[in-house]
Amino acid sequence: MNKFYTLYDRLRPTVMTFVTTFSTQAWYHLRHPTWRGVALSLAALPALLLVYFVLLIPFTPSIRDIQKSRTQQPAIVMSVDGKELAAFKGANRDRIKLADISPNVVAALISTEDHRFYEHHGLDFTRIVGAILRTFGGDLQGGSTLTQQLARNLYPEEVGRSRSLTRKFKEIITALKIEAIYSKDEILETYLNTVPFLYNAFGIEMAARTYFDKSADKLDVLESATLVGMLKGTSYYNPVMNPERAKERRNIVLGQMVKHNKLDAKRFEALKKRPLKVDFERQTEPLGAAPHLTQFLRRWLIDWADRNDYNIYADGLVVRTTIDSRLQKLANEAVKRQADRLQGVANNEWSPRAWAGKKELVRALVRETPEYKAAREQGEADEAIFKRLLADSAFIQALRQDKTRLQAGFLALDPTTGHVKAWVGSRDFAKDPFDHVQQARRQAGSTFKPFVYGAAFENGARPTDTYMDDAVEISLGGNQVWRPTDGGGPSYAPMTLRQGLMYSKNTITAQVMQSVGPGKVAALAQAAGVRQSKLEQVMSLALGTSPVTLKEMVAGYATIANKGSYIEPFMVISVEDRSGKVLETWQAKAPEQAMQVSTAQTLVDVMRGVVDQGTGAGIRSRYGIQADVAGKTGTTQDNTDGWFILMHPQLVAGAWVGFNDNRVTLSDYWGQGAHSALPIVGDFFAASLRSRVVDAQARFDVPKNSSSPVPAPSSPVNDWFNSLFPPAGQVVPPPLPMTTPDGSPIPGYQAPQVQAPPPVQQSPGVVIPAQPAPGTAPPQFVVVPGRPVTPQERGSSGGIPILREYSVPDSANR
Repeated sequence: MNKFYTLYDRLRPTVMTFVTTFSTQAWYHLRHPTWRGVALSLAALPALLLVYFVLLIPFTPSIRDIQKSRTQQPAIVMSVDGKELAAFKGANRDRIKLADISPNVVAALISTEDHRFYEHHGLDFTRIVGAILRTFGGDLQGGSTLTQQLARNLYPEEVGRSRSLTRKFKEIITALKIEAIYSKDEILETYLNTVPFLYNAFGIEMAARTYFDKSADKLDVLESATLVGMLKGTSYYNPVMNPERAKERRNIVLGQMVKHNKLDAKRFEALKKRPLKVDFERQTEPLGAAPHLTQFLRRWLIDWADRNDYNIYADGLVVRTTIDSRLQKLANEAVKRQADRLQGVANNEWSPRAWAGKKELVRALVRETPEYKAAREQGEADEAIFKRLLADSAFIQALRQDKTRLQAGFLALDPTTGHVKAWVGSRDFAKDPFDHVQQARRQAGSTFKPFVYGAAFENGARPTDTYMDDAVEISLGGNQVWRPTDGGGPSYAPMTLRQGLMYSKNTITAQVMQSVGPGKVAALAQAAGVRQSKLEQVMSLALGTSPVTLKEMVAGYATIANKGSYIEPFMVISVEDRSGKVLETWQAKAPEQAMQVSTAQTLVDVMRGVVDQGTGAGIRSRYGIQADVAGKTGTTQDNTDGWFILMHPQLVAGAWVGFNDNRVTLSDYWGQGAHSALPIVGDFFAASLRSRVVDAQARFDVPKNSSSPVPAPSSPVNDWFNSLFPPAGQVVPPPLPMTTPDGSPIPGYQAPQVQAPPPVQQSPGVVIPAQPAPGTAPPQFVVVPGRPVTPQERGSSGGIPILREYSVPDSANR
């Protein structure tokens, strides 16, 4: 660097002298021109332009880039069984061959845009000269050929669209390169597949579908002329927004076809009087079978492609995933079928009358809307805003429908490999792209309890160990006491750990948590799979108060099903190029032993009882599943979240059901996980076993406890008998509404008979704040028997308060 500066210092005086002398002489000749000087200058101008033209060649697309452009293919995502799940297109286009395009389109295009197309080699000098002359006459004209237009369409950034000499030179250079390597038909085909037509429609195939609801090979003369006419100005000649202009332009195109012998003059006279007859339908990009997963993979693949110098929209990459298209289809159907039926419940429970009765909640929801915020920013008074918006029936109806739209998430994976087999992030990606599998964090409720009992088994406890089902008081220090309860009060009878988990008893779970401590429970849950969400190490963690994702919970249950060995959920097997060459492969990470094998086996056996006799018995009685399965239901405070996760030796599947806004909930019956999330998993598993995608004969390598018999298989006779004489302590639930989300009946649907839990009863005691003790910062709480808990006492989130005395209603342990 020092040598460079030394050389610069030496040459600087010489350079400055040359520049000064040249500038002085040039200025003198400009002030005193001669005929010889003018002639030399005019002769030098073409030479300078030619030099400039040559210098621009390296700054235009290379021959290799142009060769690749015709064979551009989007990356596709494939299932493990060879089905296409999605294609990552840079624009909404379907590339087709020239033979699949109506000849009317080609005739209209060449007649209007470039009638000497087959005669020139990229530049039409006759047209260029004519355009220059007309431009000088005040009529601004373009002289671009179809090849030059293609150059702009293919390389908008490299060529540009500004009116400048540089842009024109780049366009000409690129056009000459295109003509050198493409045949005329290839140029036409590429042009018609890349030209834009508004509404995110690129290419003639998408344009035909968008404006005439047909494929490109079915376009008639009028339709072809209409679309070709748009090329002069897609917005100005838009047949949807400007039909009169579009018709006038269409007739000009028809006239050009007559002029160049592509259309009979007599026919033209008849055609030009006809209306446009546009059949407009905006085209949307296909979402695929697993849109939430594929959108996640799109972001991942863009990063991978950037690191490896690939283009996901052009290089034809093939992403091989672990998704099984058969299971994905069954998952989609189960989520839609069960969530649509449950939406009928939500529509009834949140009817306009019920909505109007929730005045404080409605005002809170209105306050969060863009309409309210915009009015406040404009200085409108608060009460005036509410008066106006609450009186706006369309606004209130839209708000109610948005807030009371039920949501669901579903995930299934192979516990022995970690391979994700099915992923449903919401009921409808187009309406709710938010992913409830790995983005949403919700309280897990009683689905978290297996980690509590697992920590106890790790410490040497046994399923037969007994606790007393009595009122529980656990001191938290600082004058704070935790009193978890179950609906109906304690039985004052001994209960084993097996029974405590089977029947999801809060009092038993709290005593188990007290014996092992929150730290060990949190550590076990994290080791098993809850690795991204923060777990609060407090006593109420036993009842699933820390928000987690569905993906974490299903991974945790997969660890239990896999003999305590955690395998991180895994989705991408390989990426290949368009010729099938494998560019990179991936394997699941090495398993990690999260818990003892004996602990995992004990949990599997105990959780068999949940579906045999406990809160998940609907898996057997309603869906007739007799395979070796184990699982757990979960419901959070006020029925905000419904959960169910089911384990099978080959597959673990879980579902979450709720509303995006946790202030909106379902009733005590339908909001329970056994009646909201369980039907999704039950429907999915029943179909998977019935289609033999999952082996019904597979068994866990775990001896089955003889004290937990499997009930007799469901049959029409048994169902009828049980409906007449329900077991003691049980009720026959109301039928599920036979309506779709919009209230219309579901054809052929018959409401199933669902096994109901014992009736929900008021907890024997609730918590209200008392006056703070003198000199103490934290509040104390007293128990007032028989009085309901108010929203203020629950806390603003409606969740279970942490680090204070409270009672938990029965709905929080199902």
